[in-house]
Amino acid sequence: MFELPEKILLDDFNGDWMKFENAVYQAFYNDFVRTKPTFRETKIELKSPLLEDGREYTFYHMVSSGYDESSRKPDLRRYERIKWAKPTIEQCDNWSLKVWPQERNGKNRICIWLELDDEPDYIVVLDVRKNYILLWTTFTLNYKHEKKKKMKEYQEFLKGKSR
Repeated sequence: MFELPEKILLDDFNGDWMKFENAVYQAFYNDFVRTKPTFRETKIELKSPLLEDGREYTFYHMVSSGYDESSRKPDLRRYERIKWAKPTIEQCDNWSLKVWPQERNGKNRICIWLELDDEPDYIVVLDVRKNYILLWTTFTLNYKHEKKKKMKEYQEFLKGKSR
């Protein structure tokens, strides 16, 4: 169905969190810093500035969860799937994924929904700016109520589009 890269698993590093996180960061760096992906021919940029460890803020936002920026917690599922973000963005039309605009806190966002049969669905969120798009975050839909909420958002978009 989809040609997704292999997940990066903590078990592959014998539970060594630092080695695991470094491998996940290297995958992120290769996909979003070393190369510059695009979404429908618009370049993808990253939030700045770099954090004190020299890693991009976007990286931490993609691999952690929580509503309060100062207390986000690492999310193992997000870490494992870091290599899925780039192909999800670049292949969204070829793969016929659900893609829709969303207004969140006065910001214009784009949601890209990768629906999967054998594991939690994967969402990429982009933030639309004037001349570029920011990679905002990624997450998995782990519960039925989360999928239901996203489906409602998508269907609302489709209704508005058909008017």
